[in-house]
Amino acid sequence: MAEVAWREAPTTGLVAGSKALEYACFGPPPDRAPTIVMLHEGLGCRALWRDFPARLAAQTGWGCCVYSRAGYGQSEPTELPRPLDYMTREALEALPDVLAATGFRRGILLGHSDGATIAAIYAGSVQDHRVRGLILMAPHFFAEELGLTEIGKAGKAYESGDLRAGLARYHRDPDNAFRGWHDSWRHPDFRAWNVADVIDYLRVPVLAIQGRQDQYGTLAQIEELENRCYAPVEVAILEQCRHAPHLDQPDATLGEVADFVARLERIEAEEVVIVQQGGA
Repeated sequence: MAEVAWREAPTTGLVAGSKALEYACFGPPPDRAPTIVMLHEGLGCRALWRDFPARLAAQTGWGCCVYSRAGYGQSEPTELPRPLDYMTREALEALPDVLAATGFRRGILLGHSDGATIAAIYAGSVQDHRVRGLILMAPHFFAEELGLTEIGKAGKAYESGDLRAGLARYHRDPDNAFRGWHDSWRHPDFRAWNVADVIDYLRVPVLAIQGRQDQYGTLAQIEELENRCYAPVEVAILEQCRHAPHLDQPDATLGEVADFVARLERIEAEEVVIVQQGGA
């Protein structure tokens, strides 16, 4: 697969899972620095990260690639209804194409909400040595009544409130974006959804970030990650923060991510020195 152009101006030249996706890139390209690939939430898209990717690239010196999954932003719509295992399919069928097209060589997967789950599924299912770490913001590994209730409220707001108009500012097909997310989570069978077993297979350092006041998930999600993960897990619980740490507490979130990236760089540099000394 041919690599896409590395540029900040959003475009739809990335093809993954047979769909044309919009994307934008910030900072140095993969042949000059490691890369952070960013995966948005269930109603997110490239634009809804706002200035966080650009700030992250400037703070870390790493490249940042952000894209909208099929059905979101200006990407092609997806087929509805989405299957209940849509996050697993995104991880195993579309994300590999994204990594190939962006020329990913070494770096981190950073996901928010659905995107965090997709990143964890990929890292726990695919042996990809290019992925050196995970940053999971408000991940969910199993359905919780709190989140299901909140999604039900979103459904009512979409039908009778101003949520649809708000989403239409960012998504070319707001119905496709909303229904693909809402109708899957509100399906009766989704209560049994659980992908926590992927945690058992994570072998890279993980940073988990969650708002104390997250309305879509409890700290049980983070506890599951801490209790089951074989690799090191760092946790940052942010106060006065709901479901979107990068929007509710952008400076604190940026600091946590930048510190994690710096620690990874130091660890890798030390490992290189050890290998070199061992071969001397």
